[in-house]
This record gives sequence, C-alpha cells and structure tokens, in this order.
Amino acid sequence: MGAALDPPDEQLVLYAKDGSLDAFNRLVDRHQGAVYGLCYRLLGQREAAEDASQEAFLSAYRALDRFQGGNFKGWLLRIAANESRDELRRSRRRPATSLDELSDRPDAPFEIADEAPGAPALAERVEMNASVEAFLLRLPFEQRQVLVLVDIFDFQYDEVARITKTSIGTIKSRIHRGRERLRQALGDPQELSGRPRSLDERGS
Repeated sequence: MGAALDPPDEQLVLYAKDGSLDAFNRLVDRHQGAVYGLCYRLLGQREAAEDASQEAFLSAYRALDRFQGGNFKGWLLRIAANESRDELRRSRRRPATSLDELSDRPDAPFEIADEAPGAPALAERVEMNASVEAFLLRLPFEQRQVLVLVDIFDFQYDEVARITKTSIGTIKSRIHRGRERLRQALGDPQELSGRPRSLDERGS
C-alpha cells in the first residue's frame, strides 16, 4: 500500500476497493470509536452496541464498491444508525455471521479491536452528563435517533431524512418533541450539544 503516513479516508477506501484488507482495517481502527459511540447512544447497552457496530462494519465492507465518494465517516455512521435500529428489533442475538466466524475464513475482511471504548470512556469523550444519557434512553427510538444524529453527530436534516426514510418535516417534528421533553425533564434550554440553534438552521 506504500509508505504514506496516515493516508486520508479517500485513499484508504480506494486501496480497500482494490482488495487491501489492511486498508479497510485502518478505516475500522480510525472510525470504530465514532461508530460504537453512535450505536451505544441509540441502544444503551454495551453488548447490543458492539453487535450493531460489528454488523455496521460488515455491511460497509460488503457495500464498499457502492460507495461513490464523499464523506466516508458520514456514510459509515448512516449504516451504523440503520444497524442500530435493526438490532433493536431483534428479539434475540443473531445466530448467523459474526466477525469471529469470518476471522476463521481465508477471505476474512477485518477484526474490530477488543478494546473498543466502553460507556465511561465514551461519556468522557462526548462530554454528556449521565442525566442526559439516561433521559435519551427513555425517549422513543425515533426521537432518540434524530436527536443523537443531529445534536451530537452533526448530521443535516436531509441526511437524517434519508437514513430514517421519512420526510424533513417529520424529522423537525421529532427533534422539536424530543428537545421539548428534554427541557421539561432537565430544565435545559439548549440542545444536546450545548449550542442553541433554531430548527430551521439545519436546512429545510
């Protein structure tokens, strides 16, 4: 893959598309914290978040040829958001493909490091207090999902609408209801990131 120091995502994606498993491993290592962080906030349980994170990277690897450029991290987080929703729907842990099973195959694409950040490290990094974390998990998943994507991970409304397969009007409504419930529960007049913004600021 050459001796380049810390190549950008775009270059690693090209290498991975050409068959370099090392390149995809580096993408996994670079973004597993953000992917796990999103899954954990949406699911609230470490084991479920780890499962959704693993499935997100598997899905990304399988779909890599369909990635047409742009923000790779954003594309990966969109996959992770959908995998979190699917994980929530599962009544039991899936018995099928896992990263452990793939690691025994000659074409195994990658492995996620065991030292993925747990809830304490995650909370320190994103700087959200425990009361907000607990409140998010009491929201309906649809409201929690849009609040996390917009207020913590800085997605635009149109991106969240594509992820959730709903209209921008529905996204705005869910954000408004979620933030209002947050204000009522915690007396916090701002959104989760601590930066007051209007609903229209994220686009129409």
